[in-house]
Amino acid sequence: MEDQELLRYSKQIMLPQVDIEGQQKIMDSTVLIIGMGGLGSPTALYLAAAGVGHIVIADFDQVELSNLQRQIIHQTKDIGEDKVNSAKNKLIELNPEIKVTIANELIHTDNLSELIKDVDIVLDGTDNFESRFEINKVCVENKKPLISAAVVRFEGQVSVFKGHEKDKPCYQCLYSVEGEENESCIDNGVLAPVAGLIGTIQALQAIKVLLNLGDQLSGSLLLVDALDLSFRKVKIGKDLKCPVCN
Repeated sequence: MEDQELLRYSKQIMLPQVDIEGQQKIMDSTVLIIGMGGLGSPTALYLAAAGVGHIVIADFDQVELSNLQRQIIHQTKDIGEDKVNSAKNKLIELNPEIKVTIANELIHTDNLSELIKDVDIVLDGTDNFESRFEINKVCVENKKPLISAAVVRFEGQVSVFKGHEKDKPCYQCLYSVEGEENESCIDNGVLAPVAGLIGTIQALQAIKVLLNLGDQLSGSLLLVDALDLSFRKVKIGKDLKCPVCN
């Protein structure tokens, strides 16, 4: 590790749970973040700042004025630009030592499998069940940990899914394909800092999974109510009839 890297990451290296060995592991890791919106923005910024060596970002959308209230990686000057290009520029400005790869395309099974195969962790910041189910399926098939989050109004949730492991649930153990209704911030609104809070927790869990630290929320769903400022964990069991992970 170079002297500049030791200085840049010194406050993390000071932590005995991280140390130089852990920081090197972070620097050697590759993460895929799907969605450069309200969740993907803080997630990407914190993982870049923490030194994740290779960040792959996927989004097919362009920056709009209404995004800027919560999608903090983008700025007014970026309106009309592809989100992945806008985000890549900010991440490299923040930490020129990392590598950022972009996927400016609509995610589907074929290209998702290609994106996922060489990463260590997948972070889902999408806002619809169809995408979440597809991402979950490909993560299970490729034996990749999935950090999934959602946010709407004053509420958010985060969990880590390792459905490829024997006793761990996948996303579809929690939600069935039938009967789920999308509740997105586009239709229901969201308070800006709530997206920041949940996205930051996603980044935290990603680092904990990379370093195998603490409670990783695998088998638990963290529910956050920002109005009451309450945090509640609910256990999730593996569905023995799940068509994806069983």
